[in-house]
Amino acid sequence: MIERYARDEMSSKWTMQAKYQAWLDVEKAVVKAWNKLGLIPDDDAKKIIDHANFSVEEIDEIEKITKHDLIAFTTSVANTLGEESRWFHYGMTSSDTIDTAVALQMKASLTLIIDDVKMLMESIKKRAYEHKMTLMVGRSHGIHGEPITFGLVLAVWYDEMQRHLENLEQTFDVIAVGQVSGAMGNFAHAPLELEEYTCKELGLKPAPASNQVIQRDRYARLATALALMASSIEKFAIQVRHWQRTEVYECEEYFAKGQKGSSAMPHKRNPILTENITGLARMIRAYAIPAMENVGLWHERDISHSSTERFWLPDAFITSDFMLHRMNNVIANLTVFPENMMKNLNLTGGLVFSQRVLLELPLQGVSREDAYRIVQRNAMKVWEGLQQGKATVNEAGESLYLEYLLADDELRKSLNEAQIRECFNYDYYTKNVDAIFQRVFK
Repeated sequence: MIERYARDEMSSKWTMQAKYQAWLDVEKAVVKAWNKLGLIPDDDAKKIIDHANFSVEEIDEIEKITKHDLIAFTTSVANTLGEESRWFHYGMTSSDTIDTAVALQMKASLTLIIDDVKMLMESIKKRAYEHKMTLMVGRSHGIHGEPITFGLVLAVWYDEMQRHLENLEQTFDVIAVGQVSGAMGNFAHAPLELEEYTCKELGLKPAPASNQVIQRDRYARLATALALMASSIEKFAIQVRHWQRTEVYECEEYFAKGQKGSSAMPHKRNPILTENITGLARMIRAYAIPAMENVGLWHERDISHSSTERFWLPDAFITSDFMLHRMNNVIANLTVFPENMMKNLNLTGGLVFSQRVLLELPLQGVSREDAYRIVQRNAMKVWEGLQQGKATVNEAGESLYLEYLLADDELRKSLNEAQIRECFNYDYYTKNVDAIFQRVFK
C-alpha cells in the first residue's frame, strides 16, 4: 500500500496536467518579471496572473493542427485571456518555458527521491544496531572467509547510501536551473534581469550561460546519479537473495500469512521483492545511456533529446521512487535467522580462524612461508572431510580444524595449546565493531 501511494505521488508530478501547469508557472513568473522591469502594465499583469489557464484536451486538439505543443499551449492559454494575452510568452523561445518547467518537475521529483533515500538509510541503521553483534560468516568469491557481524554488513550499506545521498543533493543543485535567454541564448530580446527575476520567483538558479536549451550534461548527471544508486540497491537485493537460498537461509523476505510462492510447489518461499528490484535497477541504469547521448546536440540545439526525455525522465523518477520504497520494505521487515548464521559460521569446522593462527606464528619467529604451509595443510584435511560429507566436529564437539592444529607437532613447537585455542575466540573479530559504527553513524 505504501509502495502504491509513493508511486502515485511521484507519477502525479509527470502527468500532462502537471507538465502544462509547470509551463504556466514559468510563464506567469516571466510576466511578473516583465512587470517588475516596467514592460507589462500592472492591470495586464494581474489579469494574466489571476486568469491564465489551459485545457489539456484543448491543447491536444490545437496541436493536431499546429504540430507544435508549445504553440498549442499558448493558444489555449490565450483563449482564457483578453487583450492582455499579447504579453504572454513575450520575448521567449519554447525551450525557455519547457526546460525551466522541466527543472521544476525534476526538482520536485528529486526532493522525493532524496527523502526516500533518507528513509531507507534510517531503516538500514535501525537494523544495523539491532544486529550489531550478530555473528555471521563473511564471504569472498562466495566462499567462507572470516567471522563478521550482520550489523557490519548493514553499516557498509548505510555508508554507501550516504555517498548516494550526497551525490543526489549535489545533483539537485546541478538540475535546479532555469533560463529565459531567448532563441539563441543571446538575451537579444530580454535583459538578463528578466531571467534572474524569473528564476528567483521559481526557486531556481539562472544558468550562467545557455544557448537555446539548458545543457544536457545536467540531465545526464541526474540519470547517472540515479543509475549509480540503483546499482547499489541491486547489490543489497542480490545479497538478500543469496541469504534466502535454502542452503544458506540466514535471512528471508517477510512472508505474509496467506502468501503463495509457487502455483506448482506449495512449499516455496521465494525472494520475489528483491528479484523485482534487480529488474528495476536494470531499467534505471538503461536510462543513463540516452541521457548521455543527449548531451551532444547540434550547434545551439536540435530536438533529438526531446523524444527520449518524454519517457526516460518520468520513468526514471517513478521507477527509482518505487524501487526505494520496495527496498525499504524489504529491509524494515527482513526476517533474520541468527541461529542459522552461527550454524553456517561453524560449517567449515573452524577454518574461518585460519588467518588468526597464521598471524600468531610470525610473532613466535616462524617465517610467513612456513606459517602458511603449516596452517594450510591442516585446513586441507578439513576440506577433504567436507568433500566426503564427514562431520566437521569431533566426538567432544570441538572443531576438527582445532583438533588437527593441536595434533600438529611442528605447530606445537611454536604455539602451546592455550595459544592455539585462543585463536578460536569470536570476540577477537568483533572488538572493533563499536569503533566502526562510530565512524559510520557518528
